[in-house]
Formats: sequence, C-alpha cells, structure tokens
Amino acid sequence: MKKSTFDFLRELANNNNREWFAKNKNLYEEAKADLFALIAPLIKELSAIDPEFSADTEPKKCLLRIYRDIRFSPNKAPYKKNYGIAFDVKGYGPTTPSYYLHLEPGSCFFGAGFWMPESKVVKSIREEIDYSADEFLAVVNNKDYKALFALSKEDSLKKAPKGYEIDHPMIEYLKLKSFISIYPLKEEDFYQKDIVEKLKKAFHTIQPFILFLRKAVDQ
Repeated sequence: MKKSTFDFLRELANNNNREWFAKNKNLYEEAKADLFALIAPLIKELSAIDPEFSADTEPKKCLLRIYRDIRFSPNKAPYKKNYGIAFDVKGYGPTTPSYYLHLEPGSCFFGAGFWMPESKVVKSIREEIDYSADEFLAVVNNKDYKALFALSKEDSLKKAPKGYEIDHPMIEYLKLKSFISIYPLKEEDFYQKDIVEKLKKAFHTIQPFILFLRKAVDQ
C-alpha cells in the first residue's frame, strides 16, 4: 500500500468537514484505488480458505462507506477517521460471524467473530461455550491462535449472565457480550510486500474460532 493512503486519513482527521473533503476528493479516490488493490487478493485468499465466503465478491462491496451517520450522534464530524473493510460471508446478517479489517493511523487490526450480537445469538454462543467448554478452550488456547490473536474482553457483563453462577469455570467467557478475536497490526505492516501473506495466515488461524461460532448459532 501507499503511504499516501494513510496520510489522507491523517489530513482528514485534522480537517473533518465537507468543504475540505470536496476539495480533496481526488485524494480519497486515489486511496480507494489503493485499497481495492489490497482487497482483491485478500478476497482470493479468504475464499480459498472459507467456503462460505464468495470468490466473486467485488472489492468495492467490501470497503465500508467513509461517511458517518450523524443523525443521532452528538459527534457531528461527517467522516470516519479510518477505512473499514468487511468480508461478508454468504447469508451475512446478525446470525453470521464476520471478518473485518480496520485501517487507522495508530490503530490497525483484523477482527473476526460477533460484535454486540442480538440476545438470541449471545444465548446460543454461551450455551455452546458451556456445553463444549473443552473445545472452546482448545481454540482460544491454541498456540497458533495465541501467537496472533486475543479474545476481546472489552464488551463484558459485570455480573454473571442469567442462568449461570458467578463461580462457573467458564464465567469469564460466559460474561462476554461480543465474541471477537483481535489481531493487532501496525500501519507499517501495510507498506510491506508480505501483508497479504500475513493476513492469509490470519485467515487460516482464525477458522477454528469461526467454525465454533457458526456451530453455536446454526443449531
């Protein structure tokens, strides 16, 4: 990737208004072309690893809008300070775990799983973790997984969820409200020629986690 693609975000963070964006729309278009050049080979790699992800996905379908929905937000800045890339699998929706790549100066990461899913999905995942504790622990404690990923504990209940005791051996996982594995990345990683190979390895490594979640919600 080009450094200018991240430089655009830095400039946008300092000039988050429609007038500046309109004058510099050409820079955003150049950044989009650069992002599409990254997304295209990632589509090929992910579709070869996960049969639920279509190889026919167009790069432009993966790149999320840079425009913010400010209707109900106290923050009226019209543009995001990051590029969001979502690799949506077949039947994508609230009951389907997803893949997401976040590019932002100082805060890049690849994530996979469920972010704040609806209550029935959370219930199904908790039940699967309870019933298949050994299988879940084998996934999140696997050395290859731990070498890249960490299970996010950011969205978690303060108390035990309904139906579970606080001394349950899996309580730290049962209290989760989001089930996301995070692979931290650096901006500099995207300037290297091996970034696609790096993410390909991440796609492979995260499959047991994705399969566990799919099994939980597909029953």
